[in-house]
Amino acid sequence: MSEDRDTAGVLRPFGQAVSLDAPAWWWDAAAAVRASLRDSVGAVPADRRPLVPALVVGDDQGLDRALADDFRTTGLTHLLAVSGTNLTLLLGFLLVLARGLGVRGRGLLAVGAVGVVGFVLLARPEPSVLRAAVMGSVALVGMGSGGARRGGRSLGVAVTALLLVDPWLAPTPGFALSVLATAGIVFLAPGWRDALMTWLPRWAAEAVAVPAAAQLACTPVVAAISGQVSLVAVAANLLAAPVVGPATVLGLAGGLIGLLWPAGGGVAGSAAGWCVAWLVAVARRGAALPVPSLSWGTGAVSLAMLTVACLLLVLLAPTLLRHRTASLTCCVVLGVVTCVRPPSPGWPPEGWVFAACDVGQGDALVLRAGPGSAVVVDAGPDPALVDGCLRRLDVRRVPLVVLTHFHADHVDGLAGVERGREVSAIEVTALADPPGAALAVADLAQRWSAPEAVADLGATTRVGDVTLQVLWPRPDQPTEGPGDGSTANNASVVLLAQVRGVRLLLTGDLEPPGQEALARMVPGLRVDVLKVPHHGSRYQDLAFLTSLHARVAVVSVGADNDYGHPASETLSALEQGGADVFRTDRDGDVVVGVRGGRLVVDRGG
Repeated sequence: MSEDRDTAGVLRPFGQAVSLDAPAWWWDAAAAVRASLRDSVGAVPADRRPLVPALVVGDDQGLDRALADDFRTTGLTHLLAVSGTNLTLLLGFLLVLARGLGVRGRGLLAVGAVGVVGFVLLARPEPSVLRAAVMGSVALVGMGSGGARRGGRSLGVAVTALLLVDPWLAPTPGFALSVLATAGIVFLAPGWRDALMTWLPRWAAEAVAVPAAAQLACTPVVAAISGQVSLVAVAANLLAAPVVGPATVLGLAGGLIGLLWPAGGGVAGSAAGWCVAWLVAVARRGAALPVPSLSWGTGAVSLAMLTVACLLLVLLAPTLLRHRTASLTCCVVLGVVTCVRPPSPGWPPEGWVFAACDVGQGDALVLRAGPGSAVVVDAGPDPALVDGCLRRLDVRRVPLVVLTHFHADHVDGLAGVERGREVSAIEVTALADPPGAALAVADLAQRWSAPEAVADLGATTRVGDVTLQVLWPRPDQPTEGPGDGSTANNASVVLLAQVRGVRLLLTGDLEPPGQEALARMVPGLRVDVLKVPHHGSRYQDLAFLTSLHARVAVVSVGADNDYGHPASETLSALEQGGADVFRTDRDGDVVVGVRGGRLVVDRGG
């Protein structure tokens, strides 16, 4: 039986595969075009190279993870996957070309049909591709004359047909987003375009109306999925729009030309690479803005309020868009909101020295090195969350990042640490496990020109007000792991930190065997603040943890996690040992500081 609730069963074949028949010629042709497309961008810089196949056929293999996060933050993710945008651009190009060659009437319909079939073959007829093909065709119809009437009927027929063919599409977020985006383009965009045309030329009005309508229609569902509302999505899509079409068409041309003339295909592919360089700049600069998005609750009340707000905007938009002054005023206000971080009264707290960021189920710790400067220990699972915490703390420079180990809940958010900041150096554990995560960290370090080094046992580093001493792991630890989880946890870098007289022990995910060995190596260790190992798991050497006599114990943990973290027995032992216990799932950001000569803890942010 399958563990996936959407799958009734899983068939696992055994033995040698036997080929019953060769693929049809059209599959071979589509595979040849895809291969030629990848070859045509061989000269494009590595960070931009995967974007061209992604734009043409949704093939984002090899895309830099940090760049993908920036695309998500700026609302450009739809460009990286097979979506109606891909098909709309290709069909639009084919139809314009056909009109230029004198094709009219039913001939244009035939060209469009051939374009849809060709797109499906190139991107492979998976459910997401078929959905994109249908929705892209509907969106194209919707932006024509009488679009709301014809597009609405087409959308209804398309949704009904897709659900009859594959009923499992109904609960999927991708299907909901496709339908909503298409509905926004069909029902809202024409009216918004016409309103804007009272003071803008048609091409500009359409360029603004289409992404704005699609984004507004999708906003409640996007917020339910991500817990965020993007403030830069419309502007980012507007800035990206001029190059998306040329990049897509040039990429496809590179794949087709490369079949017969590889050098010519390379020229077209390189030209597409120059186009996507602008997309990379828009995504990175947009994500680095002080407030690129707003955190939004995913509860029923929060989503209901957001839905009502979107409906009010739908009603008010045509009136606002008809008036140049009102429209430009809204743009200026939105620009100020995204470019100027609003002050948080009383935050960061006066005299703060340490913060455990609320990043969900993961660790992201911050040690204040000076005004606007901090050492970051681990980066959590989400770039946006760690970036938000650093912004709240007004951290503008990161002289050092220490990654205790390479599990996703400690390193996947690393791109958010650099967002709008300079990262000077990175220290890691010697155990490169999981290997993929270690390679991703090395790639980021190289791109940032931040030297990556292994944290050596006993090494002491001073960064501004922060002094760090590496207590673990031992140098005889393996550098390759079996991938069992515990081995990587026990290779966590353990740091004894001191900031303005406050002693802190940062333990990563060290498990009982490592804790016992550490207790033998540093007998009599005392600290003021303990970062509880492994999110407060019940697997602890409680005798060691309580022997530290920490006055404050901080558990970095996600709300409603599936691991049972933190364990009640761990919390009880720490409290009985005299520690005040704080946890990020309930307290938010936990910030430790010194005020009036006393150790104080602030929560929230």
